[in-house]
Amino acid sequence: MSRSNPEQISLFDKEETKQEGPVTCLGMTFKNDEERRAYFTEELRKKLPELKKMEGFPIGEDEDILALSDPPYYTACPNPWLNDFIEQWEKEKKEKYGEEEEYHREPFAADVSEGKNDPIYNAHSYHTKVPHKAIMRYILHYTNPGDIVFDGFAGTGMTGVAAQLCGDRQAVESLGYQVQDDGTILDEKGRPFSKLGPRKAILNDLSPAATFIAYNYNIPVDVEVFEKEATRILEEVEKECGWMYETRHVIDGVPQTDSNGNPIKGRINYTVWSDVFVCPHCAEEIVFWEAAVDQDAGKVRDTFHCPSCGAEHTKRSVERAWETKYDPAIGETVRQAKQVPVLINYSVGNKRYDKQPDAQDFALLQKIEDMEIPYWYPTDRMPEGEESRRNDRLGITHVHHFYTKRNLYVLATAMKKIIRCKTNNTLLFTWFTSGLIRTTKMYKFTLDRKMGTVSGTLFIPSLWTENTVYKLLKHKLRDFSKISKPTMSYCILETITNSNNCLPDTKVDYIFTDPPFGNNLMYSELNFLWEAWLKVFTNNQPEAIVNKTQGKGLPEYQRLMEACFKEYYRVLKPGRWMTVEFSNSQSTVWNAIQEAIQRAGFVIANVSALDKKQGSFNAVTSTTAVKQDLVISAYKPKQEYIDKMKREQNTEESAWTFVKQHLEQLPVFKGEKGKAELIVERTPRALFDRMVAYHVQNGLPVPISSAEFQEGVAQRFPMRDGMAFLESQVAEYDKKRILAKEFTQLSLFVSDENSAIEWLRQQLLKKPQTRQDLQPDFMKEIQHIAKHEKLPELDELLEQNFLKYEGDGPVPSQIHSYLSSNYKDLRGLDKDDPRLKEKAKNRWYVPDPNKQADLEKLREKALLREFAAYKQQIESSKKKLKQFRTEAIRAGFKKAWAEKDYETIVKVGERLPEKVLQEDDKLLMYYDNAHIRLGL
Repeated sequence: MSRSNPEQISLFDKEETKQEGPVTCLGMTFKNDEERRAYFTEELRKKLPELKKMEGFPIGEDEDILALSDPPYYTACPNPWLNDFIEQWEKEKKEKYGEEEEYHREPFAADVSEGKNDPIYNAHSYHTKVPHKAIMRYILHYTNPGDIVFDGFAGTGMTGVAAQLCGDRQAVESLGYQVQDDGTILDEKGRPFSKLGPRKAILNDLSPAATFIAYNYNIPVDVEVFEKEATRILEEVEKECGWMYETRHVIDGVPQTDSNGNPIKGRINYTVWSDVFVCPHCAEEIVFWEAAVDQDAGKVRDTFHCPSCGAEHTKRSVERAWETKYDPAIGETVRQAKQVPVLINYSVGNKRYDKQPDAQDFALLQKIEDMEIPYWYPTDRMPEGEESRRNDRLGITHVHHFYTKRNLYVLATAMKKIIRCKTNNTLLFTWFTSGLIRTTKMYKFTLDRKMGTVSGTLFIPSLWTENTVYKLLKHKLRDFSKISKPTMSYCILETITNSNNCLPDTKVDYIFTDPPFGNNLMYSELNFLWEAWLKVFTNNQPEAIVNKTQGKGLPEYQRLMEACFKEYYRVLKPGRWMTVEFSNSQSTVWNAIQEAIQRAGFVIANVSALDKKQGSFNAVTSTTAVKQDLVISAYKPKQEYIDKMKREQNTEESAWTFVKQHLEQLPVFKGEKGKAELIVERTPRALFDRMVAYHVQNGLPVPISSAEFQEGVAQRFPMRDGMAFLESQVAEYDKKRILAKEFTQLSLFVSDENSAIEWLRQQLLKKPQTRQDLQPDFMKEIQHIAKHEKLPELDELLEQNFLKYEGDGPVPSQIHSYLSSNYKDLRGLDKDDPRLKEKAKNRWYVPDPNKQADLEKLREKALLREFAAYKQQIESSKKKLKQFRTEAIRAGFKKAWAEKDYETIVKVGERLPEKVLQEDDKLLMYYDNAHIRLGL
């Protein structure tokens, strides 16, 4: 993929000497680990021609794929030894734990909250990561020691870390659980629920960068040897390249000298670079830092003045300054946006200083610019993509353009020394990649010095920080040294699309997965900078994302996800569970992912929240971001139930067979602190929805109507608090219900736009909230929306039906009343008090009647516009409307009736699904009466 730089060599030299002494792997014994790796590498080489035929096979030369791999434990391609490991693990499990007991688990219904401030989490960044401690809770709940856990969208391998740490007593106790002497694990209330012991993990991802990072998180490593080698490499890099980060010590413009009159030199910590623009009035250059940054006030001004002519500008009103130069790495002349160094932060001893770059600093940079880098570095063209080519407009078109020449030189030097290291260097290389993004031009400078990249993007800001490479690597070394590495490996990895993995049927005991969600993140584009250094790239043809460049919209995304979930269904044992972590704020993507899960054959049993404690850039700043991720718990039905329903098709009994097995999987009681909660999945309406979905998705006829189902549930199953139970469950519920003083019952079931608005009204009447506060619960409530219902996004529902306090003027009474009642420090404050206004800002609330009328008019206009679009669609097509806003149809019928336009009511009514028309009393009223008026 790359042009040849000086001394281009394989990622890993074969000089390395690993563990000495006999090594046993898959029943074979080798003299040492080096011999083991050499044997399996040659075996993998023989298998590559056949493996290349598999969809999603990574892009790269055979030698680079083999060099990146550590077969049979990890392959940077499909892993042909998965079945061998599974057979070995099953044998070991039987020998150690005996025959497997009958399996039964309720869905893990509790909301989980785990922070990211952990060495394992922080050692290597990735675009999305679920904290391993959160995953441990799910694995402990759903599995037994020795069980096999699978994650087909593994990312950096946190599922593997979590599975192995389930055998670490200290790690389990850090979750707040107690571990008894016999290994029994007690939950926070002292109830036994699991056993101490490692679980075996199989991890897969489409990205070679992801699986390589995951591999190094999950293998045993001699940390002392790693630290020794890393420290030696740092010393050698600093010795060779340290002069590149030296600067003259200056105070108040005066160069400082020591007692002998020699210049004092400081060590650069980082250099700030700035965009340069051209004034359209006088054609003089404007350095953005000098014109727009107010260091005293600690802010960047939106408007700034040209230092030459005084004209006022914004960034949009000026053009960039450009510079043209020859790029020897690609043999072409390139034109790039001009950027200049404007601030150097450096240290003399333990004290830090800031200075403006002086003539010597510019001379140093020019000297480095004129040098040839003697080591290999990647020069690949950034791939097609909206994210990966967002910087083409700046002339940043190739991988090496993302780095200054200085940092690129030092990175190439460090990599060369890692490659030549004579010990196992895989962890060393992961240590190297862990700091890569922070050494690029994407590391944004902020005046509060809390710098960082814009998460999930390849954005290069107007002010960015050139970090000193070896200082950053030294910092990352401390992070890696804190990681508690496994003493034995219970984790196997492969690199291929999840829809085409190498696993055999029904061998997996549990699945935890955090898949891509819509167009949230362009993984293959974002991973390209890492993979360019690895020399093996993601094959993004089967990548399950929404991406215009790849020609993938929501339908294509859903089909790809469905293929992945079908693979999950194939490899999972019947009666076992899958946990899907969901992090997208669009209800359309939420519906697509649920549809894909159900079409694959799974049955959804619960939706809970997972709070990662820290948000990504989008979650912090975007009005459409979700603060909490949602977790879907779904199970694969037992085979006997599947067979029974097929035998019973076209009879009512298939419906009741489904309900019986579904009730078995649901939690019996939910609640705490003296409160019992409604379990929505046990309500007749939810049971009916699940039953219909399962029959339809599996090609079975729906055997019973909604009315018949509602009546039958009450006759066949014990009912408590509006919920259905099995006879074997109801006694447990009654016992716990007696101890609960309160019962929290949802007063309505969200099934369409109207009930969604009413649900929002109830939430905001109880507590004025921000959009981010409402979103997680809203997403859970709308999972039973009728398929025909085109529900607007939450933002639209809020804007058309409620009011938001923007921070202007006095705090509204509705918010003031709530805040003063629930926050002691806000009591008695005037409605104009800044503290009250700050707390109230961006909260939505229910408007008073005087303003409600205006909102209704606004909403009605929007609904009528939607109705007009349906009319136009009907006039141009003979097909029925499959998805629509029922509220828009109601509004349109009302208007047409008032205008005596009965023909429109009939025409639109005929294109609605008959079931919808028959079950909606308002629509039916207009439709029947319009028929009468027209004499039909």
